[in-house]
Amino acid sequence: MARNAEKAMTTLARWRAAQVQEAGGLNKERRPFLASECGDLPQAEKWRLQIIGEIAKKVAQIQNAGLGEFRIRDLNDEINKLLREKRHWEDQIRELGGPDYFRVGPRMLDHEGREVPGNRGYRYFGAAKDLPGVRELFDQAPPLPPRKTRTELMRDIDADYYGYRDDDDGLLLPLEKEAEKIARSKAIEEWKAKKESGVTDEESAETDAEDIYNTVIDDTGGAEDPTASSMSQQSQYTSHVPVPSQKDVEEALLRKKKQELLDKYGCMDVKLES
Repeated sequence: MARNAEKAMTTLARWRAAQVQEAGGLNKERRPFLASECGDLPQAEKWRLQIIGEIAKKVAQIQNAGLGEFRIRDLNDEINKLLREKRHWEDQIRELGGPDYFRVGPRMLDHEGREVPGNRGYRYFGAAKDLPGVRELFDQAPPLPPRKTRTELMRDIDADYYGYRDDDDGLLLPLEKEAEKIARSKAIEEWKAKKESGVTDEESAETDAEDIYNTVIDDTGGAEDPTASSMSQQSQYTSHVPVPSQKDVEEALLRKKKQELLDKYGCMDVKLES
């Protein structure tokens, strides 16, 4: 019969031992439920690597879309639970003086999942991204940008907003030059027409400046001769009191102003001669 040592070296024995170890034997050490219960840094590193191995297996399984909707959802929940547990162990490793895996560690497993906008922390992996109701979450329109306050709006207002630099846009000056050319050519044509007709500038100015004082409007609405109108007025109106001239009015105003100044500065006894 074969010895016990030889039996242990057979392929069947080794395969059975590996199977028992993977499934969990009686002597297999269980991972603590809380990461804070572990006070040994090498043990914490060991449990973290174990969790990473479990995550990798489940991420590979969830890629199969034929598992069914319920199984895929369960796998996705288990992966997110293991990711949270891995972060707890990484925090415990940092507390025990180990490396900070959150900064320097690889995050390939985290990056394989897709996070729904507005649902921070929960990720969907593999076939879970195409589940009914999940695809619509990723197709949501992005949120509208926040409205600007009055202070932010006034910060962007400058002289261009009020039209103070309209002349600098290069559009108004060419239009003004074109209008100036048209007005200048029109004025030159009018001057040439007057010159050909024999009317000088002085005569046209005298003709345009109508004497409104020498024109009297009669009752019928027509203009009468100034001489005839003055004669008719002299014959119709008679002055019973002397009418002061413009010079007399100015002298009277000047005397009144002087008297007011004398009264103002205490010269009450001084009276101007009338």
